[in-house]
Amino acid sequence: MKQLLAALLLSPGVLLAQKGDFTIKGKIGNLNAPAKLQLVYRSGGVEVKDSAELKDGVFQFKGSVEEPGQAMMVLKHVNPPADPRMRDMVVFYVEKGTITMNSADSLKKVTFSGSPLNTDNQQLQESLKSVSTAYQALNGEYMAADEQKRNSPEFQQYLDEKLAVIRGQQGDIYKGFIARHPKSMVSLDVIQQYAYEASDKVGQLDSMLNSLDGSLKKTKNGQDLAKLIGSWKATVIGAEAPLFTQNDTLGKPVNLKDFRGKYVLVDFWASWCRPCRMENPYVVAAFNNHKDKAFTIVSVSLDQPTGHDAWINAIHKDGLTWTHVSDLKFWDNDVAKQYGVKSVPQNFLLDPQGKIIAKNLRGEELDKRLNELLK
Repeated sequence: MKQLLAALLLSPGVLLAQKGDFTIKGKIGNLNAPAKLQLVYRSGGVEVKDSAELKDGVFQFKGSVEEPGQAMMVLKHVNPPADPRMRDMVVFYVEKGTITMNSADSLKKVTFSGSPLNTDNQQLQESLKSVSTAYQALNGEYMAADEQKRNSPEFQQYLDEKLAVIRGQQGDIYKGFIARHPKSMVSLDVIQQYAYEASDKVGQLDSMLNSLDGSLKKTKNGQDLAKLIGSWKATVIGAEAPLFTQNDTLGKPVNLKDFRGKYVLVDFWASWCRPCRMENPYVVAAFNNHKDKAFTIVSVSLDQPTGHDAWINAIHKDGLTWTHVSDLKFWDNDVAKQYGVKSVPQNFLLDPQGKIIAKNLRGEELDKRLNELLK
């Protein structure tokens, strides 16, 4: 049985190949009911859910897609794990044609055949095994450390340096894969994933995107990624901050240009964002220390269309006594898209001329930076 899902946190695929029917078939050990497979994919911009039973491990799905894209399959075992994070699942590509999947006992060990995109993706995942091992080892070091060690500046610096090395290795693997597969939509997805991990490396991201075949860059996801990278280019340190106008809590328009002559923190947050709310006391302290010294804050909320009251209540509860704006469009907030904001909290510190001089000042860093600027 198939049903449309109103919301599913699954990355959409890109427009690339012709639309058409697909068959996914295979065998997973000798499993039988009540074990069941659940499949989720996107077709025509809508998420679709399907399910299939297993008979002696054999299963089959049939459907159609407007374009190839990522899908998720979950195996519901007779005795599922207590921790949902340990569920047996695989993310793969669904495309026109017949995709064959086989495994001795689980989706985590599945192999694919008959699918060029999944062949590309398996090659990529094999290349990334050393990076995954390094990430796990570093996480193990962190988990093994006691609280005092975790909070020490030396250990934090050590972790940052190790993480930078691992990410560098990951980036090299991505670049090599893209160079060998410039026409594969897997390469576009790689750049999208890497973009969220390396948004500060806009030159590298732009170069990666430009190395793709023109057919990929013309897709909707290719164009969206180009816009995102363009917004990051426009908000690098040293650039003039993009101007915007958005309504305040009373519905009156606020123009960023009207704050010229002051240091301004453009702060992106939301009432539903726990890390934002935890960060607010530091922002409040910095504001109170410097509000009489040519400094102010313009907070941009990514609250949802139904979140007006929650937005107002959070402002009052957290004591945020500065300018607030929002169009209540959630992640489609116009200013957030203009600044390339894909996660919160984020902030941009502007000088009196409107130039970006710092980004993402956290904790006491904001107050320290303002102390240096407003002596």
